[in-house]
Amino acid sequence: MPTPPAPRKRRKEARPSELLEAALGLFVEKGFAATRLEDVAARAGVSKGTLYLYYENKDALFKAVIQEGIVPVIVENEAIAARHIGCSFELLNILLENWWTKIGQTAFAGIPKLMVAEARNFPELAAFYYENVISRARALVGSALRRGIDSGEFRPMDVETTIDVIIAPVLMLLIWRYSLNSCQSCESDPQTYLRIHMDLLRQGLREPVKKTQV
Repeated sequence: MPTPPAPRKRRKEARPSELLEAALGLFVEKGFAATRLEDVAARAGVSKGTLYLYYENKDALFKAVIQEGIVPVIVENEAIAARHIGCSFELLNILLENWWTKIGQTAFAGIPKLMVAEARNFPELAAFYYENVISRARALVGSALRRGIDSGEFRPMDVETTIDVIIAPVLMLLIWRYSLNSCQSCESDPQTYLRIHMDLLRQGLREPVKKTQV
């Protein structure tokens, strides 16, 4: 008879990155409230005591997931915007593509749905997420819009409201994928969705070409 596989040994130590990966998976799958630290430790293959060596509680663990996984992409986009030379719409497109590649196509894409669902129950975590992610992302989009308005590439507009209009469809794409998407007969293609979104933005943002009078 074949020898049965040896049981998985519990690891004595795990790098913080492995604990964060386990936490992210459980937060997205179960939500913040339903995720237990012992479940995170078990998924990472360590004891609960080992997890406490790095994170004092679940709030600290969640903040670390955001700081180590999402904030670096915001920082990268801020650097991209700071050195960008060229049209402002191209900058918006580059920022969206980078964010989608690093966040939208990864497990971090489930975080917006989690925050929408649990923000009222965990206001301190919601405030942390808003300050470190949403506020900085809004500032990036707003800066690109003002840049385009100042150069005459974009028509004058209410920048703060336009930021909402630009970001909302992208958030909806993520929230839908982690909620009602399972009810569709066929899964929508995110790349097609985002391409149409950017095409509509291009037409809506640009300054109309003035017709010359004959």
